[in-house]
Amino acid sequence: MRLNKHISDTGFCSRREADRLIAEGRVTINGRKPGAGAQVEEGDIVLVDGQRLQVRQAKAGRKHVYIVLNKPVGVTCTTESDVKGNIVEFVGHEQRIFPIGRLDKDSEGLILLTSNGDIVNEILRAENKLEKEYLVAVNHPVTDEFLRGMARGVPVHGQLTLPCKTGKLGKFGFRIVLVQGLNRQIRLMAAHFGHRVKQLVRVRIGSVKLGHLKPGKWRNLTDVELRGLLPHRTEW
Repeated sequence: MRLNKHISDTGFCSRREADRLIAEGRVTINGRKPGAGAQVEEGDIVLVDGQRLQVRQAKAGRKHVYIVLNKPVGVTCTTESDVKGNIVEFVGHEQRIFPIGRLDKDSEGLILLTSNGDIVNEILRAENKLEKEYLVAVNHPVTDEFLRGMARGVPVHGQLTLPCKTGKLGKFGFRIVLVQGLNRQIRLMAAHFGHRVKQLVRVRIGSVKLGHLKPGKWRNLTDVELRGLLPHRTEW
């Protein structure tokens, strides 16, 4: 396996980032700095900045991959390989995976990816009313009137958004919990009241929380998290 793919498979970083680390001489294989196009064999010890990497595999007993990624700004939620910065290339997983739903290129935070195409529509189905929680920073002070207006519903794409939960986070920040996912919904809702979103981070989908997962890193979903997303399923 190519060295950059081996590094990305551990969840340490993307293949592109791995190439940069290799070029900077921060990676070793069995104690030696590798050349361009280096390969990793079974049993080789790969270190990045002296830290040993372990490949993350799908949990035993599962047929498919289910992961949560802390998506950085600039990564596009598409499977189209000709799109620069697409999320599939960024993750660089050994299995074919695709995102469940989307986050705007300018947004960051929690997004789910899977190799199981059968569950995507089940999770995204509107009647499931799966909560999605975001932390948002805007360019004008957040007022109680603004929060009430956002919570009541705002005309977006020719329809009124569903009622949602909002809360203040400092002078220029707020928390919002949605059960729908219209294209650029929060940005358009805020713009309706004359606010421009400066930062938008998704921190929760259902019972799956971003927690301390660092930007650009991913992890496998736990069995408890999977059951919370799809309580009626028994096979994974």
